[in-house]
Amino acid sequence: MNQTATQPKTDKLKPKLFSVMKTYSGKQFAQDLVAGVIVAIIALPLSIALALASGVSPEQGLYTAIVAGFLVSLLGGSRVQIAGPTAAFATIVAGIVMKNGMDGLIVSTVLAGMIMIVMGFCRFGKLLKYIPSTITAGFTFGIAVTIAIGQIKDFCGLQFQNAPIETTDKLIEVFRCIGSFRWEAFMIGMLALAILIFWPKKLDKIPASLIAVLVTAVLVKVTELPVNTIENLYTISNDPPKFTLPTVTFAAIREMLPNAFTIAILAAVESLLSCVVSDGMIGSKHRSNMELIAQGIANIGSALFGGIPATGAIARTAANVKNGGRTPIAGMVHSVLLLVILVVLMPYAALIPMPTIAAILFIVAYNMCGLKNIRDMIKTSPKSDIAVLLVTIILTVVFDLVVAIGVGLVLAALLFMKRMADVTEAHAWVEYDDEDTDPDNIIRKKIPEHTRVYEINGPMFFAASDKFKYMLDDKGLDILIVRMRNVPMIDAAGVASLAEIVKLCEKDGIRIVFSHVNEQPMHAMEKAGLVSTVGKENFCEHIDTALLRAQALVEQKHPANA
Repeated sequence: MNQTATQPKTDKLKPKLFSVMKTYSGKQFAQDLVAGVIVAIIALPLSIALALASGVSPEQGLYTAIVAGFLVSLLGGSRVQIAGPTAAFATIVAGIVMKNGMDGLIVSTVLAGMIMIVMGFCRFGKLLKYIPSTITAGFTFGIAVTIAIGQIKDFCGLQFQNAPIETTDKLIEVFRCIGSFRWEAFMIGMLALAILIFWPKKLDKIPASLIAVLVTAVLVKVTELPVNTIENLYTISNDPPKFTLPTVTFAAIREMLPNAFTIAILAAVESLLSCVVSDGMIGSKHRSNMELIAQGIANIGSALFGGIPATGAIARTAANVKNGGRTPIAGMVHSVLLLVILVVLMPYAALIPMPTIAAILFIVAYNMCGLKNIRDMIKTSPKSDIAVLLVTIILTVVFDLVVAIGVGLVLAALLFMKRMADVTEAHAWVEYDDEDTDPDNIIRKKIPEHTRVYEINGPMFFAASDKFKYMLDDKGLDILIVRMRNVPMIDAAGVASLAEIVKLCEKDGIRIVFSHVNEQPMHAMEKAGLVSTVGKENFCEHIDTALLRAQALVEQKHPANA
């Protein structure tokens, strides 16, 4: 009763903000304000770094955090979710921008937003948990590798002769241009990396990324070291986000649709994962479908106001919780403060050294790669799962996420079907087991003469459809009882297999009786006409009833033995 009562509450399409405001207080606002300010300080260098890793200008990362962050907090299904640009999108966004320009990125992101909105209204929030963990772990690790490889150039101050897009080409270009290595850039990068690693161990209240940016920017400026800064490579604008419409054609939509699905799946998975993590931290329960709708609206808004794809950011959400944020107000404060920083302080971001940006992204890549999770999977998973994991990683690095996710899902589905087929069996009971405690074990029953009972265990689907034909190998049968209590589902191929068995039974003069057919298989067999062919009276609810029916049929055929 309790589960039934609470289920609609967690699934209703109502933003969390509207629920929490009923009991909102001034004390909570003070906590949300502090948390929002701290998260904004954390998000500032990260948003810039992730924008540069995505191949767009620095302010576009802030546009994303401002617009998407505000909309997700306003409309989302989580109390504490912080949305913005994340590393998961960096490689795919960079590829889209290089091949299709900003218009292609806007079209892809808007389409992805629409897909997520549809997913939310169709109540797909719970279905995303069925994406295998080997695939999510694989492409997450692959993304981390591609981000890290992409930062070697700036970290070492290399001067590339070409502008490679693919990760493998970037790695080749690194070795080709290793002669342009600049020790000044490398030392600044190492200093930033040291701050990012060791600062949180002493003063974790002040974001290490902010300290790294300030220290290295001042050092490069004062000493006039020959190190590239953002202003050497990009033109920075402090204009607030402006509404822009792309040039849209049907051909562009068709071309961008695969990228849109990839962005939508990534955004959905990462956002809902962030919600689950934050639920555990504050003892709350998010509304997954409302979160999908909010993420969809946020991505559309981000794209139309100059931003890039956004999703829930686990690290920023955790920082929000740790600093007292308990309602969506904290996320809205974070977005408003970033807007103020953009307008007032953005010109100073031009002084940030590129090796520092690379160091920040190295830490991001390390934190997202999930080395411990990968190691545990390799130790404990079957070889087939490890193969899916490695294939997904390799395809993510060598090709792209679209290929990796597509191939990974196909492989995982094929392996799942094989496992289901392996556990599906049809067997006759021929041997008594003293340790068997099942009161309905057929060996405990009296089986009529000329009768054989076969029990099918597992789903009857196309991958296992060839496992049932040998039930007719026995000679001298008059009655075949097919026991289906352990068959949860059946597909068209399974129904076809049963229909063939029924046809062969009719040909050989064998009567067939079905026992304990579950709801879904019974419905499928009724639609296929099997119930009318066999006769409703030959479908029994229990094995005892089926055995009595078999006895009656035997007596009809052999009255002398009755």
